[in-house]
Amino acid sequence: MNAHSETPAPYGPVAAPEAERWMREALALARAAQDRGEVPVGAVVVRDGTIIGRGGNAPIAANDPTAHAEIAALRSAAAALGNYRLPDCDLYVTLEPCAMCAGAIMHARVRRLVFGARDPKTGACGSVIDLFAEARLNHHTRVTGELLATECGALLSAFFAARRANA
Repeated sequence: MNAHSETPAPYGPVAAPEAERWMREALALARAAQDRGEVPVGAVVVRDGTIIGRGGNAPIAANDPTAHAEIAALRSAAAALGNYRLPDCDLYVTLEPCAMCAGAIMHARVRRLVFGARDPKTGACGSVIDLFAEARLNHHTRVTGELLATECGALLSAFFAARRANA
C-alpha cells in the first residue's frame, strides 16, 4: 500500500493485515469471473469486519455494461442491509474503479474504497481522472490505492495476454 495514493479523510489508515484479507477475497472473486470468461475483477463490501456484499465482473454473461464487480458488490450489500446507503462500509476491489463505479460508490456513501491495480485507461481515482478529489461533490469517500497491486495487475495482464494469444 502506498501512502501517496491515499486521499485525506477524517478516519484512520487501513489496517494492512485486515485490508489484505479483504483484497484476497476480492481476488478470489476476480479469479471466478475469469473462469467464466469475464475480465478478472472482484469486489467485496465489508462492514464491522464482515463481508456483506460480493461481486465479480459479469457484463458479458449478463449482456449488461453496468455489471461491473463494484456494482454487483454494492447491490449485494445494499440488499443485505435493506438500504442503498452504505456509510459504515468499505469497498475492496482489485482494479481502480471507472467513472460509472466511482459515481455509484459516492452515491452509496461508501466510507472507504481500497483498490488493487491502477487502470491507466479508465481509472477514476487518479489514473485518468480523480472523481473522488472533486471538492464540489457532496460526499467524499476515502480512497487507498495499490493494495496488492502487483498480484491484482498480474491477474489482469495474464488474462489479456491469453486473449491476445488466442485471437
